[in-house]
Amino acid sequence: MTSQEFKTKAIALIDDLKGVCANYGLGNDGNEFKIITQIFLYKFLNDKFAHEVKRIDPSVGQAASWEEALLQKSAEDYEMLLLQLGADTARLKPEHFLSSLWAKQNDDNFAATLDATLLSIATLNSDIFSVMTNDGQKIVLFEAVTQYVASQRDDFARAIINKLIPFSFERIFSEKFDFYATLFEYLIKDYNKDGGGKYAEYYTPHAVAKIMAACLVPEEVQDVTCYDPSAGSGTLLMNLAHGIGEDRCTIYTQDISQKSSSLLRLNLILNNLVHSIPNVIQGNTILEPYHRQDGGNELKKFDFIVSNPPFKLDFSDFRDQLDTKANQQRFFSGIPKVKPKSKEKMEIYLLFVQHIIHSLAKNGRAAVVVPTGFITAQSGIEHGIREHLVKNKMLGGVISMPSNIFATTGTNVSILFIDATNKGEIILIDASKLGEKVKEGKNQKTLLSADEEQRIIETFNQKKAIEDFSIVVSYDEVEAKNYSLSAGQYFDVKIEHVEITQEEFQKKLFNHQTTLNSLFETSHYLESEIQNHLGGLKL
Repeated sequence: MTSQEFKTKAIALIDDLKGVCANYGLGNDGNEFKIITQIFLYKFLNDKFAHEVKRIDPSVGQAASWEEALLQKSAEDYEMLLLQLGADTARLKPEHFLSSLWAKQNDDNFAATLDATLLSIATLNSDIFSVMTNDGQKIVLFEAVTQYVASQRDDFARAIINKLIPFSFERIFSEKFDFYATLFEYLIKDYNKDGGGKYAEYYTPHAVAKIMAACLVPEEVQDVTCYDPSAGSGTLLMNLAHGIGEDRCTIYTQDISQKSSSLLRLNLILNNLVHSIPNVIQGNTILEPYHRQDGGNELKKFDFIVSNPPFKLDFSDFRDQLDTKANQQRFFSGIPKVKPKSKEKMEIYLLFVQHIIHSLAKNGRAAVVVPTGFITAQSGIEHGIREHLVKNKMLGGVISMPSNIFATTGTNVSILFIDATNKGEIILIDASKLGEKVKEGKNQKTLLSADEEQRIIETFNQKKAIEDFSIVVSYDEVEAKNYSLSAGQYFDVKIEHVEITQEEFQKKLFNHQTTLNSLFETSHYLESEIQNHLGGLKL
């Protein structure tokens, strides 16, 4: 079976699970994503366990039924086999096997059996697979999935289990991130949208994540720490870890959303990063940053940081708690004020950018998605942050992305690269004219081609100056431009002289006059219409 065939079958499995949920009244229900992702993960962990035990003990793989072969083992031999499993493989007991559940599907209270199985797996593997909260609570791997079904719970449980039997992940475990990234995106595409409440979750486009990772880590590194203080479902971190090597980095995260943290855990499991799950924290990074240096009071410093933070959000309920002496170094440029009439427009991303700078290791690097307005603001906190980066010579560069690179927001974005090692020149790229406009649902989105992505990456990493696309500047030049990081403000203005005849000149002038007269006529007509409508308005 080829990767594409397998991908098609895996996506069909996800659709089948969604179909079951819809048949039992859970279509578009807020709890549907919990059922789909947990059942999908249960299937994945079963097949991963089978793959690993067959590799460790060839006799199990050669048996007609690997489950029966394991049942024949003594308790001591079975325990010894479990001890040989890698940390990324969940420990399962025979009663946890999918085949065991399938054999019990006609028993009374089968829904309770399914739920008990999932909870038992979660308890057995809680030390490795649990996500932590700020206050030390554990969010275990599974919960009871049939609790969300109003009636016919046993039938629902049977329908779910029967969808898992014809398909196996076993033959694809040699695949890496590129395969699972697509699968993960499809799995969560309906469950990770903005508009989900106060703390909306945004999905970072794969192209943006790829560019950030490739520009942040252009060379090979070893044993490094990677951090995202607003991790969401982990797209940025997966690209970063894939570029570095999953076995050469340790991931740390924090995100206020429990849903995002659960999806991030699933992403880590799919991408051979189980060893980092204990570092996944669900909590408020800005108010209560969790990760500390060796258990002390100082915030932990990281080698690489990536982030696509929420841009604007109402944090007025804890804003005053941030304005303390202890936070003066972290929020060195200031804390946005409360906007009484539009609290939801408070620029929380400015707190994340400052937190990231404060959390960088001595030679650390970071890549942060920011509104493009940040790079040119003439005053305020934005200006103060840019001045800090220039004065301390810790700026790598900026890439201004095309409009609508995020289908869910019309805000133009740029990628800010912070680099504590860069004491030389800075690369500024204007990629705003790249990409193809396409419709995605009701929204318009800009898609970059693979060649365009590579052009951006190579230009950044090689610090190439390309006319009307990129410019290489010094720290002094940036300071002279009032710390502007917009490439366009550094481009040379070129005036082209073209030889034309008097006749050609008169013709061009006539065309311009005709166009201008037409615009004036339209303007006068619209002015008259507006005046008439205003005159007819009555209270």
